[in-house]
Amino acid sequence: MAGAGEQDTWNSGDNYDLYVGRWSQHVADVFVRWLGIQPERSWLDVGSGTGAIISLILVLLGPAMVVGLDPSSAYLSFSRHRVDDSHVALVAGSSQAMPFRDESFDVVVSGLALNFFPEPSKGIAEMARVTRSGGTVAAYVWDYAGAMEYMRTFWDTAIALDARALALDEGRRFSICHPEPLMNLFRDASLHDIEVRFIDVPMHFACFDDYWRPFLGGQGPAPTYVSLIDDELRAALREQLRATLPIAADGSIDLTARAWAVRGTR
Repeated sequence: MAGAGEQDTWNSGDNYDLYVGRWSQHVADVFVRWLGIQPERSWLDVGSGTGAIISLILVLLGPAMVVGLDPSSAYLSFSRHRVDDSHVALVAGSSQAMPFRDESFDVVVSGLALNFFPEPSKGIAEMARVTRSGGTVAAYVWDYAGAMEYMRTFWDTAIALDARALALDEGRRFSICHPEPLMNLFRDASLHDIEVRFIDVPMHFACFDDYWRPFLGGQGPAPTYVSLIDDELRAALREQLRATLPIAADGSIDLTARAWAVRGTR
């Protein structure tokens, strides 16, 4: 089986939305409102993915401009179909060396991408560099080790069946996805007035298949892991999850998805 970093596949917007995009939309709504940004501001969304944050900024805040930056051509193509607006520009590029001049934007954000930056500290420094003085830098990440129950239940079950899954578990891989490391990243980038908060959203699955099916889409570490294990282990994992999850009498499953959000001033 490939190493952990090679497990992070991102090439299908539809499968991503089925996996976590439908939940991150709700987190993004709380996140964008929490920032309290006035209309007619310029925004950069780093790791813009399927365009969830961009869509909300357009609906809620009437921006002067929104630029989405992402290294995935597949996700950029998906976003172009999703967000057709003259105020939006979508650009291919890396979080580690952004193709923008210093102090280009009023607000620079990143949703569910910071932990996948090759060097998060360099990415935050770049986000700060392209933010105007007095502007806002902000991000949110899943609470992989705790109350992101969808993934936490999956990995705890997978690890019990297959020791190789331990190296792929996002809760262990991404130590920055906690309040103190997030604050330290922002402090190290010379940001100030830093705040961290959690955002909880409910996850309702109509049945076990509604929970399991997104893990078959190959987007992100857990689904890619599922695609690489053999049929016997995959079937054992599916049945152990079915036995572990809190399935109600009507077959539905209710979980919590928690994200940690951080913001600071340039």
